[in-house]
Amino acid sequence: MLRLSSSFSKNLLSRQFSKAIGIDLGTTNSCVAVLEGGQPKVLENSEGMRTTPSVVSFSAEGERLVGVAAKRQAVTNPENTFYATKRLIGRRYDDPTIQRDLKSLGYKLIKAPNGDAWVEAHGKKYSPSQIGAFVLMKMKETAESYLGGQVKKAVITVPAYFNDSQRQATKDAGQISGLEVERIINEPTAAALSYGLDKNEGKVIAVFDLGGGTFDISILEISQGVFEVKATNGDTALGGEDFDNVLQNYILEEFKKETKIDLKFDRTALQRIREAAEKAKIELSSSSQTEINQPYITADKTGPKHLNMKLTRAKYEQLTANLIDRTKKPCEVCLKDAGLNKSQLQEILLVGGMTRMPRVQEFVKEYYGKPGNKSVNPDEAVAMGAAIQAGVLQGEMGGIVLLDVTPLSLGIETLGGVFTRIINRNTTIPTRKSQVFSTAADSQTTVTIKVLQGEREMANDNKLLGNFDLTGIPPAPRGMPQIEVTFDIDANGLVHVNAKDKATGKDQSITVQSSGGLSKADIEKMVKDAERLRAEDEKRRNAIDTKNEADNTIYNIEKTIHEHKDKVPENVSNDITQAISELKEKMSADDVDGMRAGIDKIKNLSLEIGKSIYQGQQQNQQQQQGDQTTQNNEDDANKDKDKKE
Repeated sequence: MLRLSSSFSKNLLSRQFSKAIGIDLGTTNSCVAVLEGGQPKVLENSEGMRTTPSVVSFSAEGERLVGVAAKRQAVTNPENTFYATKRLIGRRYDDPTIQRDLKSLGYKLIKAPNGDAWVEAHGKKYSPSQIGAFVLMKMKETAESYLGGQVKKAVITVPAYFNDSQRQATKDAGQISGLEVERIINEPTAAALSYGLDKNEGKVIAVFDLGGGTFDISILEISQGVFEVKATNGDTALGGEDFDNVLQNYILEEFKKETKIDLKFDRTALQRIREAAEKAKIELSSSSQTEINQPYITADKTGPKHLNMKLTRAKYEQLTANLIDRTKKPCEVCLKDAGLNKSQLQEILLVGGMTRMPRVQEFVKEYYGKPGNKSVNPDEAVAMGAAIQAGVLQGEMGGIVLLDVTPLSLGIETLGGVFTRIINRNTTIPTRKSQVFSTAADSQTTVTIKVLQGEREMANDNKLLGNFDLTGIPPAPRGMPQIEVTFDIDANGLVHVNAKDKATGKDQSITVQSSGGLSKADIEKMVKDAERLRAEDEKRRNAIDTKNEADNTIYNIEKTIHEHKDKVPENVSNDITQAISELKEKMSADDVDGMRAGIDKIKNLSLEIGKSIYQGQQQNQQQQQGDQTTQNNEDDANKDKDKKE
C-alpha cells in the first residue's frame, strides 16, 4: 500500500480551488464527480471504488468510520452503524413510513426534541443531516485528494419527489460538512443531463429512477442544450431498501418455520441476514438461483444453528411483485401531468441500482411498450449530471439551460381547513406567485399563515411546512383587509413565503426549514462538531501514519543490521537495540511525539551503520588492491625466473 507524505498532503490541501463538484448523496451508495475538459469524471475513493457506501459507524472509543470501513464492521457493531439514513432526512419520528421501517433497522431511532427522527450511538444523538454530512465529508475528501486542493462548493442531488423539508435538510447536511451548496437538483434531471450532454436533436424522454431508497419518474424535453422538465412524480419510500426488507423478512420467517427460533430481536443475526439478502438480490439479477448460507447464525440448548436455503429468481420476483407494481401509479400520473401519451416518449432512461433487476426492466418494457435505455451507468449518471450542473454554474460550460419543476403543490390553509393552492405541482422553477386573501372574522388584527405542501383537498392531509403570524392589521369588518400572500420557490426548490397587509404595508416572511427544523444554532453546533471530529480523525490518522513509519523504520534497520552484522560495531548495535526497544514501548502507548523522537534517534544511529559499512567496504577494496599488487609482483618474478632458465 502506498502512502502520501503528510507534509505533501497538507501543502496540497492548503491550496484553494474554485472548482465545484457534483455529489449524488444516495440512500445506499454515494458518488462524486468533477467536470474535466467539458466531460464529467467520476472519482475513485481511497479504497479504489467509484461509489462509496452511505454508511457511518461509531466505535466504543469514539472513532468514526465512513463508507467501506463502516460497512465492513456492521455485523460486529450493528447498533452503532447507520445506513439508509437518507430515508429519515427531513421526516418526523411519528411519520408512518418511519414507524414501518423501525422494525427492520439494526440501529436505534429516537424522537428528537423538535419531533424529527434521529439516531443514537453510545448515548450521543445525531440528526440524519449530520450522518449525511459525514458521508458528504468523505466525498469532499475524495475530490480534494484527486484535485490536490480544498474544495468548497458542490451541487448535491435529491430525489425529485423530495418535499421542501427534505430538501432543506439535505442543504443543512452540505453546510455541516463544510460545503457551500451551489444548487440542489433533482436526481432524474441530473441523469438526463448526463445522458443528453452530447445530444443536440430534440427528444422527449422519461427517466425511470429506482434507487436504494426512493423512486422518481420524470419526463423531460431535451433540445439544443435546453433540458425542460415537463412533469415529475414518485415515491420517497420505495427503493432497494424495501426489496432488501422483503427478502430479509422472508428469510427470517423461513428460518423460524424450520427451527422455531425468532431472530428479529437479535441485532447481530439481523445484520448478517440483511447483508445476505442484499447479496442474494444482486446475484439474482444475473443468476436464476442463489444460495443463502450463514453458518452459526444462532444457537439453542441443542447446539449451534446454521442458515442454509436456496432462493430462485422466480420466488424473489413473486415476493417483490407489489413493490414493482407501486411504480405504475406515479408513471401514469407523470404522463397525465405532462400531457403526453406513451408513444410520444422516445427513450425510457433507466437510472438507479434497482433497474438492474430483470423484472424491473420487463415492467418498463411492458408499461411503455419499449425497452429501457441502459446507455448510462445507473450508479454514476446522477453524480455526473451534478458535475455538469456545477460546471454550468461555475461558467466552465455554456449552452446548457436546466428548467426543473416543483414536485408538489404549495399553498395555505383557509377557512374551514381547506387547502388553497397558490403554486401547482410541476410548475417550472424558480417561480413567484401571489394571491390576495382577507380576514375571516370582524376586527381581526392577526392572521396565522399555515404553509402546506401536497395534493389533498383538506389542509390536515397535507405536509405542514411551517407557519407564522401577520400582526397589526387595523380592525375592520371581515373580508375587508387585503392580505397578499406570495410564494417564492428558488432554483433549489426551496420555499420562501411572504404575507403583506396592503393597507399598512406591514409584512412578515418565512423561509421554510426542514421538518421540525434545525435552527441556525443547531447547524452551527453541528458544523463545530464536524470540525472537531475532522480534527480528531486527522489526529488519529497522524498516529497511524507515525506508527506505520516507526514499524517500517524498525524493519529496515533490523534488516540492515542482519545483512551487515560483521561490519556494525558492537556499541552501535547495542545502541540500536536499545532505541528499537524504546520505540516499541512508545508504539504500544500510542505516544506520537515519543514515536517521532524514537524514529529520529534510529535514523541518526543508522547513519553510524552507514558510516561503518562504508569504512568496511573501503578497507575491503584496499585489501583487494593490496592482494592484487602482491599477486602481480609474484607473477612478474615468476616470468623473470622462466626467462633465466
